[in-house]
Amino acid sequence: MTQAWSTLLAEAVAPTGFTVDDLSRVLLVGSVVLVVAVAAVRLSLRSGLPSLLVYLAIGLALGENGLGIRYDSEELTQVLGYAALVLILVEGGITTQWSGIRRSVAPAIALSTVGVFVSVIVVAGVARGVLGWSWEVSLLIGAVTASTDAAAVFSVLRRVPLPRQISGMLEAESGFNDAPVVLLVTALAAQLTPGAEPEPWWHLLLVAGLELAGGAVVGLGVGWLGARVMRLVATTSSALFAIGVLAVAVLAYAAADSIHTSGFIACYLAALVLGNLPMPHRPAVTGFATAIGWLAQIGLFVLLGLLASPSGFAEQLVPALVVGAAVLLLGRPLSVLVSVTPFGIPWRVQAFLSWAGLRGAVPVVLATVPVTMGTPGVEWMFDLVFVLVVVFTIIQAPTLPWVARRLGVGALHHRVDLAVEATPLTDLGAEMLEIDIGPESRLAGVRVFELRLPAGANVALVVRDDASFVPKDGDVLRHDDQLLVITPTAVRARVEERLHAVSRGGRLAGWAEG
Repeated sequence: MTQAWSTLLAEAVAPTGFTVDDLSRVLLVGSVVLVVAVAAVRLSLRSGLPSLLVYLAIGLALGENGLGIRYDSEELTQVLGYAALVLILVEGGITTQWSGIRRSVAPAIALSTVGVFVSVIVVAGVARGVLGWSWEVSLLIGAVTASTDAAAVFSVLRRVPLPRQISGMLEAESGFNDAPVVLLVTALAAQLTPGAEPEPWWHLLLVAGLELAGGAVVGLGVGWLGARVMRLVATTSSALFAIGVLAVAVLAYAAADSIHTSGFIACYLAALVLGNLPMPHRPAVTGFATAIGWLAQIGLFVLLGLLASPSGFAEQLVPALVVGAAVLLLGRPLSVLVSVTPFGIPWRVQAFLSWAGLRGAVPVVLATVPVTMGTPGVEWMFDLVFVLVVVFTIIQAPTLPWVARRLGVGALHHRVDLAVEATPLTDLGAEMLEIDIGPESRLAGVRVFELRLPAGANVALVVRDDASFVPKDGDVLRHDDQLLVITPTAVRARVEERLHAVSRGGRLAGWAEG
């Protein structure tokens, strides 16, 4: 035993060819990429395009046809892609309020299961009829492109004012549908590998259903138990606590996958439970999860850009347009129609849901699965899906606000629980805070002057019952009001502290401190 450990240790510390100088170069490139990626968010906000397109462009610029970095490992891309998707789903679960998606869960589950099946069949039929592919390959490309992308949906919805029912449905769908699509793509790719024995479709659906159900049970159990354990071991360090909460959600993925159930649905549900049970240090947990989610998005999209080969894009442009049009104009609308009509969703909302089914990193990562499983003759699929995602993201994302207005489904504000969202007004040295007064907040009943905000901060606007007005000092705030507060950057933290204090303690909160 001692000899074995000695040998393992020697191998671990043996020279690998990676030196301190190499480390410096890697850190230089990595830090520059992150700085550019952070700056790209501002460009994304102005253009209406998801930042994922900029990150993909960075990867292409760094690749073999750009700065010359050679990277061609589908296996490593799949592993790192899955890891990034876990973190993105965890961030989505932790930052999603159950009260905001509760009424949307049932139609979202229908979209993530029945809707996925409908989309796969429709897209496969078009691919078979128009492009002449075999049914096996057509079904596989239909499955690869069936999943909406959590990262793309979350980033775009932050900029599109929608009623909470619609945004909640899209958020929940993007969190739920990765799991069944991953199972479906894996099963279909396995059917095409040499020597594989075809299995009946009902068996594949039964196995997928069992794996999803098992993953859901594991996720809910780990989330519930993890929240209680974390409350017991909570420390005064909010940073350490946030790390622990994130680790519990990732544990759910590992536990579920280890027993051959769906790890993706497990980690999302575990994070959803953790994010909605009462726990200390909630702002730190949310901030840390959001930061990790952004880092995972940046790393994933840059990696996919590195793997892509622009030389193959031209050849796949026409098939990508055909498949993408089938997804956007046929598969997605029919999947929405079949899935949500039983829930009484109006046709205007259905039309918007059809247009808002954004594709992103998930289909591109899943395009590597057939290659890593040894499926012959599908090496072109990655380039096709990459082109499809880029082209149709450019078409869909910037037009979402316009489509929402034309269909009459937009809202003046996001309806969420009591929260504070900050928008910087850099040139003015100020920030705009969006305050949502939830059903339990004691801000309701407080007059504007009783908020006693720090000098320079003012309530600039109140949105109530889909109407807005500039408040007077004596106006009384109500539940479900949305406030716009303008504050100098220097006192923003004090403004937030004061608002939270009044929300918890009412108009007399902090009176002794004046």
